[in-house]
Amino acid sequence: MVSKNEMITFLQSEFPKAQIVIEDFTDNSVVIRHQVRQEDLRPGGTVSGPTMMALADTALYIALLRQIGLVSLAVTTSLNFNFLRKPVADLDLLAECKLLKLGKSLAVGEVGICSEGHEVPVAHATGTYSIPPRH
Repeated sequence: MVSKNEMITFLQSEFPKAQIVIEDFTDNSVVIRHQVRQEDLRPGGTVSGPTMMALADTALYIALLRQIGLVSLAVTTSLNFNFLRKPVADLDLLAECKLLKLGKSLAVGEVGICSEGHEVPVAHATGTYSIPPRH
């Protein structure tokens, strides 16, 4: 299992422009923070859908790599997304991911996204990742 520090080093190396912070890194879940910036907002004063979808995908990626190791070629095969309510535009977003199934070639997880300080989710996603063969 990958440690939190190993994951942070990997993400800084592979995705140096990513705007996420790992908040919680346990055996059961990963919580990451997206620091909302002006460029993440859309008309109407809300966080854009693509920003929230990227956050969910990143949370799934981190949760998966924590379990299988730092395999950068694991890729998303599906992402199903439900926008539940408008996030607070001036608060960071928190995404919690739990893996539901981890197989040899596929992993399935779910992600809940909330505005910081609010327990009511603004979005929910499920996703599947393809795991490359390990030699």
